Amino acid sequence: MARVSQEHLDARRRQILDGAAICFARNGFHATSMQDVLKEVDLSAGAVYRYFSGKEELIGAIVGEVLGSVRAAFEEAARQSPPPPPDELVAAVLGRTLAAREALVVDGRPAFPRLVVQVWTETLRNEELAAVLREGYLSVRAAWGRIVEGYQKAGMMRTDVEPDHVARTMIAAVLGFIAQQSLFGPAPVEVLRDGLRALTSMRDDDAATGGSQLG
Repeated sequence: MARVSQEHLDARRRQILDGAAICFARNGFHATSMQDVLKEVDLSAGAVYRYFSGKEELIGAIVGEVLGSVRAAFEEAARQSPPPPPDELVAAVLGRTLAAREALVVDGRPAFPRLVVQVWTETLRNEELAAVLREGYLSVRAAWGRIVEGYQKAGMMRTDVEPDHVARTMIAAVLGFIAQQSLFGPAPVEVLRDGLRALTSMRDDDAATGGSQLG
């Protein structure tokens, strides 16, 4: 029997993951059956189960892959001195994440933002998936914290704010932007980049006025 190349195995795995992602984005994890996935990828049950034991393993692999690539990008940025500015960094990482999945489409719209929302929904009733997401989130958050420390060390960011607070805020901005795309349609990452750039360029008036103008 001819030996199957690693390239072929990787391509088949990619085909299955992408097909499953489309199914989950279209109908949600709970309403998607393995038969739906088999039909989407046009493969036999044996071919699919060779790689994944079921829906839980599929969605775990999809989530792990995305979070792994995002974490690696931010960890690489954290090693730079200084790290790239936050607006450019976020746009670059999110842009690559979306571009890698731009071929995945549901009802004429990108599937990835819808998939993200579906995953969030499923974590409310799936503790194993919630654990995968939690671990990935914490690793991304830790990487962002190191990036913020790099900004502070380089004098690019005020030092009286906890790095973890900034990290959580940056992650929230990205997740919120993805949620908007799922609800209201695609938007270029430059929208988020420009918004962050404007916010981070605001003057700190406390020093000039002696206090906050709120309250």
